[in-house]
Amino acid sequence: MSGGHEEGRWFRALRVPEGAVGWRVDTFLSARFSTWSRTSVQSELRAGNIRSTRRRLKPASRLELDEELRIFTAGMAPSGPPPGLPQVLHEDDRVLVVNKPAGLLVHPAGDQFAYAVIGIAKTARPDDLIDLCHRLDRDTSGVLVLTKDLEANAFIKSALNRRDAAMEKTYLAIVRGPVPWETVDVRAPIGDRIDSEVRLRRGVVEDGKSAHTTFRRIQQLPDGALVACTLHTGRTHQIRVHLEHIGHPLLGDKVYGQPDDVFIGWNQDGATDAVRAAVRFPRHCLHAWRLRLPHPDGTTLSIEAPLTADLQALVDGAPPTWPSPATTTPSG
Repeated sequence: MSGGHEEGRWFRALRVPEGAVGWRVDTFLSARFSTWSRTSVQSELRAGNIRSTRRRLKPASRLELDEELRIFTAGMAPSGPPPGLPQVLHEDDRVLVVNKPAGLLVHPAGDQFAYAVIGIAKTARPDDLIDLCHRLDRDTSGVLVLTKDLEANAFIKSALNRRDAAMEKTYLAIVRGPVPWETVDVRAPIGDRIDSEVRLRRGVVEDGKSAHTTFRRIQQLPDGALVACTLHTGRTHQIRVHLEHIGHPLLGDKVYGQPDDVFIGWNQDGATDAVRAAVRFPRHCLHAWRLRLPHPDGTTLSIEAPLTADLQALVDGAPPTWPSPATTTPSG
């Protein structure tokens, strides 16, 4: 997903795939975007908010291969220029490692336009076959690995899945509540069939997939602790689920360690006073800190991303601060 600027307005660019060739433009766009009906697409076409770089479009226009559609509709299009490539922690001719900031998507999702690391990196490195090797939640900051060719991508994804002796992923977390232990080893299976109104929520269940995390307390804080979290398996939301399971959910987490209505309220109404009081920080306090993994050329990569300024401020004793105006984007 990419954006551009034309006639003083920002647009979202959408390339017509092979499977859509010959479709009516209104049928294609209403199928592509769940929140758009054919009637609403037709209205946007008449208003000049959906255009082609090749010709003037009508609702019944048949799409052509690789035709670029430009969407100017508010919400569907960007509201401003893209951010720059995040800080580069390592780069060579096959691998690109960046320090992802909190709040930036790794990959676009949903109908609403949002810039994401993958699109930003492809724009910044147009001569490479940029692809992701893994993902981080929107709220999670830190080490993110991309590759520049297909073989390197397959190699690193395989290494991440194997989790052999050359592979280690460690996160930093700020958790809630005083932590009595120095180290705790959690082996608790994780599944997605739990009693919750929040569809993305996972939990520890008897018949779930095996999951293993080691937690080490680094620093006790007034009402919590800074904890190093080493992953031995790679289940969805594993650190967040295991921390909730042992009674120390992430500070700022709107899904885990909270009743469902906190996330639902955040999703619907944003950072209300009730949500702020419940979560106590604008994002979940999780940072991808250190990563060691084999490189496709036979060496080993060891990467570290320093703790972000907002989390370091908490560690140093500063009170939590909230952005203004508050965003209403779910943390996921």
